[in-house]
Amino acid sequence: MNKTFSLCFLIKRSKLTSRGLVPIYLRVTIDGRSTELSTKRFIDPEKWNGKGQRHKGFSEEAKSFNCFLETFKQSVYKAYNKLELESEEISIISLKEKLTGKKDKIMTIIPVFEEHNRRMKTLLGNEFAPLTLQRYESALKHIKSFLAFNYKKEDYPIESINHGFLADFEFYLRSVRKCGNNSAVKYVKNFGKILRICIANGWLTRDPFVNYKSKMKPVERVFLSEDELDKIAKKQFEIERLAQVRDIFIFSCFTGLAFADVYKLTKNNLCIGIDGKKWIFTMRQKTGTKSNIPLLPVAEAIIEKYKNEDFCQIKNKLLPVLSNQKMNAYLKEIAVLCGIKKELTYHIARHTFATTVTLLNGVPIESVSKMLGHSSIKMTQHYAKITDTKVSRDMSGLCNKYGG
Repeated sequence: MNKTFSLCFLIKRSKLTSRGLVPIYLRVTIDGRSTELSTKRFIDPEKWNGKGQRHKGFSEEAKSFNCFLETFKQSVYKAYNKLELESEEISIISLKEKLTGKKDKIMTIIPVFEEHNRRMKTLLGNEFAPLTLQRYESALKHIKSFLAFNYKKEDYPIESINHGFLADFEFYLRSVRKCGNNSAVKYVKNFGKILRICIANGWLTRDPFVNYKSKMKPVERVFLSEDELDKIAKKQFEIERLAQVRDIFIFSCFTGLAFADVYKLTKNNLCIGIDGKKWIFTMRQKTGTKSNIPLLPVAEAIIEKYKNEDFCQIKNKLLPVLSNQKMNAYLKEIAVLCGIKKELTYHIARHTFATTVTLLNGVPIESVSKMLGHSSIKMTQHYAKITDTKVSRDMSGLCNKYGG
């Protein structure tokens, strides 16, 4: 028997009746989860032996009372043993059902998760960004596939979710789904929000995340050096689609805008800034924060190049941006043709802006943070990698001072 099972009689002094009696309950604990069953019997608290869990003394009243308690306890043991013999899943819920013959409504996790995502979708663009919803939708798909793989079930009782369930889910993500460390941790944390909803509603009595430990690992941010950026910018492409993808990628390298933000740019986002020059004024799709960016000549020239394109004219778009999938596929071709050894993806443009284009050229991190649309400098520090070149520049003055 893998389950831990224990019974304990107790009285509820807080429920003292007008006759000075208190009710007796039987606390049932299975694998650390407890419930209390009413015996429908009352006793004078002065006559109760808490340590022995019985009526004090040896009077006929005491013997009869204690005999009833023993019979009540044995009925619970009998129900538990029957569940074992029938090879049914043993839980507080199934034991209560066996004792009463009634089936309580069992709350399961999938409807709760689906309702959470439905509400999130309703608030899309207001309180939540599309990528946040996408992450929770992915987490739900992983939970469904985990239940099918691990338990051969389409759903699972909320009350049965424990620390072991979380550990098995994370192991499944890493081993079967081949998720990296950070992806696995994020999906488990997304699931954690759903469990907190269950706890708040009283559907789950114990937090499965107690003593659960799993950490995100620092991500190595890849960006282009000045030489690599120059190679791509100056490369002559015979294939027009590659030249177009290169131009839009370079635009992001000099504005710091992520793919989703460049994709939705219209001519209305191009405005005159406080300095009388052209700026991009937009809201980041991922976070909904403002991102106001003065246009560098390179970025302005790319906008000018495509302003009369049929696609831009018809769709009122600033640039003829392809799908993210196509952009990344063509960027791999561009990397090969330019002799770039790094795995070139569109998001590298954002990292390149934060490091090579801005910080390495002395732009204060506060300004970089504002242009990237970050809510704190701490977020920017993950993107804005300080390189050895920057350290060398910063220390050169000291070297001269101390005779280096």
